[in-house]
Amino acid sequence: MISPSFGLRAAAASDVGPHRSVNQDAAFTAAWAAAVADGVGGGPAGDIASSVFVHRLVAGARGPVDVEQLATLLRIANWDLRALVERDPSLDGMATTFTGLFVSPAGILLLAHTGDSRAYLLRDGAMSRETRDDSFVQLLIDSGVVQPADAAFHPHRNVITASLRGAEDDRIALIERPARAGDRWMLCSDGLSDYVPDQEIIGLLAVGDAQAAADSIVALALAAGTRDNVTVVVADIVDDPEWAHRPAFYGSASGRFIESLDEGLESA
Repeated sequence: MISPSFGLRAAAASDVGPHRSVNQDAAFTAAWAAAVADGVGGGPAGDIASSVFVHRLVAGARGPVDVEQLATLLRIANWDLRALVERDPSLDGMATTFTGLFVSPAGILLLAHTGDSRAYLLRDGAMSRETRDDSFVQLLIDSGVVQPADAAFHPHRNVITASLRGAEDDRIALIERPARAGDRWMLCSDGLSDYVPDQEIIGLLAVGDAQAAADSIVALALAAGTRDNVTVVVADIVDDPEWAHRPAFYGSASGRFIESLDEGLESA
């Protein structure tokens, strides 16, 4: 494995929430990548879609990847969703969002995104949103019909316009980003972003190590009355990543498809 001069020190927390019986969020963390996927509500087997996608991606990558390798791995993981549906037609319609941060051997970060899970960057005390929601409400915001401050209360805020369902025309945006030691990234499902304003997140995101920050932000979403699963991944850019550590899995991915990876992969 080619080891760039930087990597991630990442952790995550995931909670089913008080109003759901199944956690359809999945996440993983590693020194070379971190990601969150959210099974699309209203469809069948969202927990299967999110966990299958995450596990296939980790099994294929296992280390830093360039943009072409990542595009191929994402496409293969998406094909797995289609293969499952072909074997079991009752899964037809399952889909997942995906937002991931990947270390490239070229010394840059690759941000992959589709759906309404989000990525935020905390740099020098300022937090910025780094993804654009693929959602009906975002289209209304872009057209000026809805103000950003009103988006969280819109009755159709959970309607997304892009997801991964195993189709040939599924698309994931891939963005190259510079890496700076000391940056902190947060990836989250909409169980956080739909219920907690950005300005309330930054104070917790800036405090403690990655695990403490993820735990406290999930607790904030639960206290705010989230009616969805909530998953938060926090990843610090560091000069001394622990490459030998195995990936850790969270949410639906912690209990599904572990057998598809080498024995000894860590589950959290």
